[in-house]
Amino acid sequence: MTSVAEPEVGKARTRKEDARLITGRTRWTDNLVLAGMQHISMVRSPYASARITGAHVEAARAMPGVSAVYTGADLDAEQSGLPCGWPINADDTPPRHVFAVDTVRFAGEIVAVVVARTAVAARDAADAVEIDYEPLTPVLDLESALSEGSPLVHAEMGSNKWAFFPFDAAAAGSGGDATVAIAAAEADPDQIVVKRRFRQQRLIPAFMEPRSVVVDPTSEQLTVWSSTQVPHILKTMMSVTLGLSESKLRVIAPDVGGGFGGKLQVTPEEVLSVLVSRRLGRPVKWTETRSESLVSAHHGRDQIQDITIAAKRDGTITALRAELIADMGAYFGLFTPAVPVFGCFIFPAIYKIPAYLFTCTDVMTNKTPTDAYRGAGRPEATFAIERIVDELAVELGREPLELREQNWIKNTEFPYTNAGGLTYDSGNYEAATEKAKEIFDYDGLRAEQRRRREAKDPVQLGIGISTFTEMCGLAPSRLLGALGAGAGGWEHASVRMLATGKVEVVTGSSPHGQGHETAWSQIAADQLGVPFEDIEVLHGDTQSSPKGLDTYGSRSLPVGGIALVKACEKVVAKAKRVAAHLLEASEDDVEFDAGRFSFAAPTPGCRSRKSRSPPSCRTISRRVWNRRWTPMPPSIRRTSLFHMAPISVPPRSTPKPAGSAFASTFVWTTWAKWSIR
Repeated sequence: MTSVAEPEVGKARTRKEDARLITGRTRWTDNLVLAGMQHISMVRSPYASARITGAHVEAARAMPGVSAVYTGADLDAEQSGLPCGWPINADDTPPRHVFAVDTVRFAGEIVAVVVARTAVAARDAADAVEIDYEPLTPVLDLESALSEGSPLVHAEMGSNKWAFFPFDAAAAGSGGDATVAIAAAEADPDQIVVKRRFRQQRLIPAFMEPRSVVVDPTSEQLTVWSSTQVPHILKTMMSVTLGLSESKLRVIAPDVGGGFGGKLQVTPEEVLSVLVSRRLGRPVKWTETRSESLVSAHHGRDQIQDITIAAKRDGTITALRAELIADMGAYFGLFTPAVPVFGCFIFPAIYKIPAYLFTCTDVMTNKTPTDAYRGAGRPEATFAIERIVDELAVELGREPLELREQNWIKNTEFPYTNAGGLTYDSGNYEAATEKAKEIFDYDGLRAEQRRRREAKDPVQLGIGISTFTEMCGLAPSRLLGALGAGAGGWEHASVRMLATGKVEVVTGSSPHGQGHETAWSQIAADQLGVPFEDIEVLHGDTQSSPKGLDTYGSRSLPVGGIALVKACEKVVAKAKRVAAHLLEASEDDVEFDAGRFSFAAPTPGCRSRKSRSPPSCRTISRRVWNRRWTPMPPSIRRTSLFHMAPISVPPRSTPKPAGSAFASTFVWTTWAKWSIR
């Protein structure tokens, strides 16, 4: 990195993207209007489980402005199963078509689609479609779904239990046997065992901008605009499911009004819009209503957590067991089976837990599918471990923060491998906590709390404490592969010095409100010594940014940002060759600092002209464009595909991951959260 007087990273900046966002000059998908564009409206099932016995669409087809009405039977031959990118430990997933043909499995599943000249006409005609149903008994309760004799969501599976994922620290070599430790604690009067059941409720992402899709099939290349977090993944999956050549498909994510994981998906509506546009040969648009979003966009959470913790009477934790039952819903999205498993590595949190066991049972129900939402498995785990520690404090009569501090990893014990097998490289929880206690006047708050309780004050004071160890990045690729992921954990970046001396940055990360254009400009400015204002960041279009794995799991900066740094380093290395030519120096005698190349200590025999003005990256870019100054090609452009650091993973022939030890170099951040009411 260049040593500039005031680095861009960390500087307060007006965000580059905000001018158009706050003045209404945005590029939302629903703002797009194409010549001859038709509008789509979906007809959705009101039943959670039912057989389709008939469809009456004649009245809808006869309504003014209606171009077409399709049912599942009309497009059945063109349907292909939607993808699941992370099935965890099973080979086949329940098939999911873009809309139901003979059976519906959740309220909100698509059963017909109407195409009309206006969105209003399409919605009116959708109301005229009549579908005959034979209602079936729905599977709605997680534990009942596992009982013998329960109705089956997918009869061909033979069970509503999809998968079982265990992690035993004893088998993995990262800790002791939790089952043995808990049994010993139950028989020991000097120890205590606390068991609690926590219910993680089902949540709806409810992003500000509804999902929207526009498809244009009228040129040689089919173009899809979508309010999505994952344009690159969407392109790949559409190519696979629809048999399209990737070179003939372009996906654009324009301005995206929030996602929070809710737009991390290849949706039936996106695929269906492509099918309809190709059938009609016209551009089409679908934009959901808020009511549609609530029932058809994937949901989050929905777990039963049975947590058992064992400890000595002095408060030292000796074992933890987390048993999860997770609701998949009726079908799988991209990450559905994997989301609850992410919590496996987070349950130990920042505590020294000698023995640990995690199990997760994935269950199918007749509800809207679940998938990633706001932390995807990690907040659920954090909630459970922090609540069970609070319960332990109550049972022992201990102050909850004091009990936590007793069991935390101390700053002298890093690097530390937790019971889940992941290594924390550093941390100082004691210092962070002391600072937080000072800021909040924690002792004073506790005193005030006692005073109000003793006085039976009608206004009571509650103090909540939570530590949150975040696992960001969704990488490295080899670990993801060991856990059954269908894609790697890399990211792509490209940097090009233009003839004018300005810089073009292309990133495979696709923002939906995070401020990539500003942050990436600041990173490149520091790396290249180019003014912040002279950097343009391109993203979200698979034509200008052909490679990438997009944005989710807090991966943009730890993976995409480092890919940009690596690409900048390659640009500097190439520019250094030109600088050496201009300075008539050996490349080894040229150094880069503060955005300029200069002559360092000469090697014997060097004939460098020290008096020449040190060239900058901008100067070199202009000189390279005019090739009479250098024999190099007239371009300085470099790309980088960045993977996080290598790790050791179990052999693919062994169970995943039980029975084998592995360590990870995920990016870790620890936050202390305080809540006072």
